[in-house]
Order: sequence, then structure tokens, then C-alpha cells
Amino acid sequence: MPKIIGTHSGTFHCDEALACFMLRQLTEYSDAKIVRSRDPAVLETCDIVVDVGGVYDHEAKRYDHHQRGFDEQFSAEFKTKLSSAGLIYKHYGQDVIRAIAKEADLDSSAVDQLYKKLYESVIEGVDGIDNGVSQYPSDIEPAYKESTGLSARVGRLNPWWNQPEGDMDERFAQAMALTGSEFTERVRYYALSWLPGRKIVEQGYTGRFDIDKSGQIVLFDIFCPWKDHITTIEDEALEKNPEQAKIVYVLYPDTSGAWRVQAVPEKPGSFVSRHPLPESWRGIRDDALSERSGVEGCIFIHQSGFIGGNKTRDGALALARKALTMD
Repeated sequence: MPKIIGTHSGTFHCDEALACFMLRQLTEYSDAKIVRSRDPAVLETCDIVVDVGGVYDHEAKRYDHHQRGFDEQFSAEFKTKLSSAGLIYKHYGQDVIRAIAKEADLDSSAVDQLYKKLYESVIEGVDGIDNGVSQYPSDIEPAYKESTGLSARVGRLNPWWNQPEGDMDERFAQAMALTGSEFTERVRYYALSWLPGRKIVEQGYTGRFDIDKSGQIVLFDIFCPWKDHITTIEDEALEKNPEQAKIVYVLYPDTSGAWRVQAVPEKPGSFVSRHPLPESWRGIRDDALSERSGVEGCIFIHQSGFIGGNKTRDGALALARKALTMD
């Protein structure tokens, strides 16, 4: 007999839609019926209940976060209070990842890495928005309005104030499909692209002293998204040896066969580089740049100094080595 997943009726939100989707990825709930109600008698008949009922009890499979005194976080590393999505992810997320990313053949270490990464990159935002947790101090005025996020788009699937409700269960099914599609895409990306990229970055980081004696230049023979990984890997290494030099430049081939030299940002997502390429090179191209830098085969240096290009690997490396000694 199919299991029953219970959640509340009425206006729905991103957290319970995603929670229900995640539960349905598990064999135990793959064909479960979704029942939307606030009637305690109806909820009592459900095998598992999310976002309603005023109880958080993992043993009883009750996962609400609205009750007074609730203050559960994903782990000691995080401060954001969990929503129903976070609660379901905390208890079932590793199995959900395995179910969605079957083709990746993940070992336990890989699942652990993805479990944390997907929480901080996907689930925590849903938790924060549903619980009204601001991303930044309240005295900071946002520079612009943003209404394209997942939680906002789920909210717009509810009927307008001047529209008939229609079939709310059907609307909720659309919300589950929307959150599920985005979550599935993120799981697959991190399992099949981000995680293999980490291995490339680890190899480059380990071999950095073979590239330059400073240990501040990392070279990849193929391009992969590296910024997130370089910070994590570097932080792990600095915990063991706080005195070692930080990475300043990363080199990699581009799609045309030329090479890029890119300055490492101060932190992930920052537009401020640790050591931008020299000011005297910025905004200059081709032969003029080769003449000024003294390095053959130059293509460009961006006006902000965060990235530049050279026709060859050796040329890009020469630019990086010179840049280390310049402002």
C-alpha cells in the first residue's frame, strides 16, 4: 500500500514543495500520495508529515519548524534555522543524492562532500527565505530588487488574490515539479561536473611547486570551474600549515587553444582579486601588450586586471611569474 506524505493545505511555499519532492526520490516514498490538510485527524493518518503539525520528531517522522522553541540547524557550521526542506534534507539528503545521481557511482566520501555542498548552495537559501532570515544586516539598503529566485517563482504558482483558487493540489504538483527540476539539476551538476573538477584542482594544487618555486601559481591542463575548489582545498592545507603562501594566479587553456592567466579572488564570489595583474598592462592588447610586458604572444589583459591571455602555455606562465613581482 502506498505511503502518505502529509503537508498543509492553502498557500504553499518552496520549502514543503521541495521537501515532498525529495521524499519521493526515496524508494520508500516513490509512489507516495501527497495529502494537503491542516486537520490533525487527517495528518494523523499520514506516514510522514512536513511543514505542519507543530512537531519535530524524527522517530515519529514529523518535520515541522513553526513551533515555539524550534531552533534546529543543519550542523554546527551553519546558523540558519531549518525549514521543512532543511529538515528532510538533514535526515534523508544523502540517500536523496544517491538516488538522483546514480550514474555517478558515488562513494561515501563523495556523498559527504555533496551533502554539505548542496546544503550551502541550494537548501540553506530555501531555509533562510522561509524563516525570514536576512542574507545581510538590515541597515544595508539593497542596490536592486531580486525576484527571480526559486522561492519567489514557487510563490507565484499560487493564485493571485483576484483569481479563483482552482485546483490547489494541481498547483502544488507544479511547485513540486519546479523545485524538483532545479534541485535535480544541481545534484547532477555537483555530482557529475563539480566533483570531478575538484580532482583536477587537487592535482594542480599538489603540483604547484613544479610550476613555480613560489607555490603561488596553479596550472590546469584542462579548464574546469576552479574558484570554489581552490578556496576549499587551500583552506584545508592552511589548517595544517598556516605559513604557506596563498595561490595568486591560476593558468588554464581556453576553448580556442590559447591560455588564460586569472587572478584568484579574495573570496568566492568576490570581484576583488588577491593580486590583480599589473596596472600598467591593463586594457592593452596584442603586440602592444607583448612589448610592454616583455612576453611574446600576449593577447589581452582585462581593464580590471582579473584576467589576461597569451597564445601559449609558456607565455601565460611568464606573465604570471612577472606579475607576482609587480603591483
